[in-house]
Amino acid sequence: MDLVRQVPDSVPVLIAGGGPVGLATAVELAHHGVRCLVVEPRETVSWLRPRAKTTSARSMELLRRWGLAETLRSRAPLAVSWSDEAVFTTGLLGREITRIGGCFGLDLVGSDLAAEPGQQVPQPLVEEVLREAVGDALLTGWQVAGLQEDADGVTVRITSGDQEREVRAQYVVGCDGPRSVTRAAIGSRYEGRQDARPNFNIVFRAPGLAERMRHGPAVHYWVLNPAQPGMLGRLDLKDTWWCIAQGVRAEDADPVQLVRNLAGDDIEVEILATDPWTARMLLADRYASDRVFLAGDAAHQNPPYGGHGFNTGIGDAVNIGWKLAAVLLGWAPPGLLATYESERRPIAADTIEAAARNMATLAPELADPALMGDDAEFEKVRPAVAEAVLRTKDSEFHSLDLVLGYTYAGSAIVSSGAGERLPHRWLAPGESLYDRLGPAFSLVGDQRSPGAAVLVAEAEELGVPLRIVDLPGEPLTLVRPDQHVAWRGGDPSGALRTALGRRPRDR
Repeated sequence: MDLVRQVPDSVPVLIAGGGPVGLATAVELAHHGVRCLVVEPRETVSWLRPRAKTTSARSMELLRRWGLAETLRSRAPLAVSWSDEAVFTTGLLGREITRIGGCFGLDLVGSDLAAEPGQQVPQPLVEEVLREAVGDALLTGWQVAGLQEDADGVTVRITSGDQEREVRAQYVVGCDGPRSVTRAAIGSRYEGRQDARPNFNIVFRAPGLAERMRHGPAVHYWVLNPAQPGMLGRLDLKDTWWCIAQGVRAEDADPVQLVRNLAGDDIEVEILATDPWTARMLLADRYASDRVFLAGDAAHQNPPYGGHGFNTGIGDAVNIGWKLAAVLLGWAPPGLLATYESERRPIAADTIEAAARNMATLAPELADPALMGDDAEFEKVRPAVAEAVLRTKDSEFHSLDLVLGYTYAGSAIVSSGAGERLPHRWLAPGESLYDRLGPAFSLVGDQRSPGAAVLVAEAEELGVPLRIVDLPGEPLTLVRPDQHVAWRGGDPSGALRTALGRRPRDR
């Protein structure tokens, strides 16, 4: 089939970039029945560079909202029950110093705090599941080469080899990463800093390594060896592993020897991929023009410590996705879109700083030469090192205040006293309150309350889809499509208008 014929002339929303954030934006739009086109140069997803490996509890709640959480879990190489621990050692085959449990929200199975626990899963699998959900909205083998915005829409130039086409879109979401064409097109630029320390990622196969290890299942193994500090983890329960050698420049790297140094023995190693990198703490100075919006790495970059990177982008995708749908479907004015930046940019700024604090103390800073001595030397220094680990790394592995606790309080579209994620609760075994929410707005609480009729009438007047979730005896709460609270308590008159960015008398 001629590739040119697969490209539509126009589409309501064009998404530049089909990584996890671009795909999540497309899934969110589809959740509301809005068509889009995702333009992605990669024909297939490569497993050689797994990138993100932690899908947070909040991202898993959003995947549950799309009906994809169980699909992802069923295909994840490491079940959530496998481990929620990080082990700190002198080497993968060496002595254990200490361990931290309850990491990354992996222990939240059945918890009242969240509808879903976190999940350790390589980013390529997340992308594959999202690609399947997006279906024919994904156009691979093409990339966005430029765009021109005007008062009525955006003309997007896309290329594939020597082919070039123009696609007309009402809106564009730039999920095209650090070298974003869309960021440049709207005159936005990164602000921030870069860490000077080099890192060297390796994906490798090591037959029999797991059987030799004494530390048991863990999601992270931190090696506090001053001669070669770093961290490792399993990509599957076969023989595939990942590691980060810290303080190693690409030009100095011997991947096989690095893996052997971290393991603590001359193990059999097959190198599958390598990836040198430095951590960046970058935030775009503006997230949007009138019709073009930035999300994910196009808008922000942070160190990987804490597992917040792509998860922050999933939050971006849901926020801009529901707002674009509301505007395109006619139940919100275009002014609603201005709240995307004001709501999401502060979240990214907080996340960048949290990840930077996590990065302040890594394996090189925790390593002590005495750990590598004889048993007596090791036992003498171990308690102090263990205390330093627990004191400096707790926030990295236990960050639910950031993951589940961020709020849009103070937003122009949030009533006073609201803005937080709707508190989760179980209504029956396996049934979350979130499962009863609608794709658009939901009115949760006792529907016999006088305010309920006011909000229902306002929704009918404005043509806004409103799901009723009757909980007798419970106070009324107006919940946004992203499961954040738009209003609770007090006089509900005008609350829905506020949540949509309408002036009091707007229809």
